[in-house]
Amino acid sequence: MSARTLWEEGRQPGHEVAALAAALTMTAVSIDLLLDSSLSYFFDLCFVAICLAVALAVRPRDFFTVGVLPPLLLVTVCLLLALADTDVLARPDDSVVQATVTGLAHHMVALTVGYALCLSVLVVRQCVRRRPDRQRAGAPVATQPDRRAG
Repeated sequence: MSARTLWEEGRQPGHEVAALAAALTMTAVSIDLLLDSSLSYFFDLCFVAICLAVALAVRPRDFFTVGVLPPLLLVTVCLLLALADTDVLARPDDSVVQATVTGLAHHMVALTVGYALCLSVLVVRQCVRRRPDRQRAGAPVATQPDRRAG
């Protein structure tokens, strides 16, 4: 029996991983707002790291939950901040909708990188997970041709 790789380690239920991601993201928002009056690159880096971590932590059965999590997480953060104080994301006289859209636009690079990493890790984990199943199920294994014949 071989040791499990990093790609096979995640065993947490999707709802727990989603709750943890939300808590970690709001913690990053709180720390960033303590350091500065708006969301900065600190939040962006934390967001990307959280997206990567949840993709590694979730069990394979719940890949869909984590696969849709990053955009929903960022929209929720921007909406909550816009409801609390539009100054954090946009101009003080902007509406909640405008502040939410502005916040999404300002952090689109973090969302794109975080989402791409998350989906890439999930794809790799799925491929690694399926590879041993084919060999155990009796699928033909590619072998070197016998050079003695002929």
